[in-house]
Amino acid sequence: MDGGGRDYGENNYNNYNLENRGEASVILDTRAAKNLIALGDGDAALLYLTLLYHQSQDTSPTPRTLADELRWDSDRLRAAEDRLKTQGIEILKQPETPRIYTRADIISSLENSGDFRKLLKEVEHRLGRRLSTPDLSILLGLYHDLNLPSDVIYLLVCYCTDQAASKYGAGRLPTLRQIEQEGYSWARLGIHTQADKNNKNNYKNNNYLEYMRVLGMGDRLPVSSEEKYLEAWREWGFPAESVALAYDKTVLNCHEFKWAYCNGILKRWHQDGFHTAEEIETEDYKFHQDKNYNNINNQEFTRKSHISSEYSFENMVRKFHEKLNERQA
Repeated sequence: MDGGGRDYGENNYNNYNLENRGEASVILDTRAAKNLIALGDGDAALLYLTLLYHQSQDTSPTPRTLADELRWDSDRLRAAEDRLKTQGIEILKQPETPRIYTRADIISSLENSGDFRKLLKEVEHRLGRRLSTPDLSILLGLYHDLNLPSDVIYLLVCYCTDQAASKYGAGRLPTLRQIEQEGYSWARLGIHTQADKNNKNNYKNNNYLEYMRVLGMGDRLPVSSEEKYLEAWREWGFPAESVALAYDKTVLNCHEFKWAYCNGILKRWHQDGFHTAEEIETEDYKFHQDKNYNNINNQEFTRKSHISSEYSFENMVRKFHEKLNERQA
């Protein structure tokens, strides 16, 4: 019996049943239902049901859309997502290509979101210019599609402007496309709060920081195109010292750093079984010794060939006729 005097005994109360209204169904399989019941988390269950509904409608909501629909903030949405992940359910996928927002989308967001209006004002002040429609589309994508909080997006813009000034000199500003690339990199690395930005443990663990430093990139996060190379080098087992050697060779031969050329050097060393700086430098010394030996042999062969040609039969006959002509003259 509950506090209101109702008895929930098996013999005194009917089983719960959902009324069938003849509408399209949202199917929840038995295994998912058991997992959600065992999880005992209302937010996680509600998020899962919302996603099932969108699946039945053949729609793909963004994290921002879900948060608005459920009337949650981004932290509550992320907490529910994390709870679902404990049951092996991955729900929020990053799009392969950023969405392009129309002018109408941008105007709607500016009218309905005071947070986005404030973010736009701060970003334009930081960059010292008004943003174009394509720029606004990128900014809105960071806000909606990646579900980055406005304070983190502003931190991202500040980070990119500082990096541009450090690399190219005072007054040089990044493009919104460069900021977008950095934003997707932050999202992949799980940077969704200022605390995440300050704590780069995952980033340091996979050697990216050490690689970027020896490549002269400082402490900035790699963009997606750079991550592909860095991850391959990490998987091949190269320490930062070896990457530094490949960097030196790249700049020496190309007069500038080129990612693809540097990757080619490291790939060749990996295929040859050389990974540590000591192995590479030893093999490099042998290569130059063999090269010098071959050059000396080639020079000696050329000299001997020249001597041999001096005493060939045809040359001796030619000289005999030259001397005979001199005497007759």
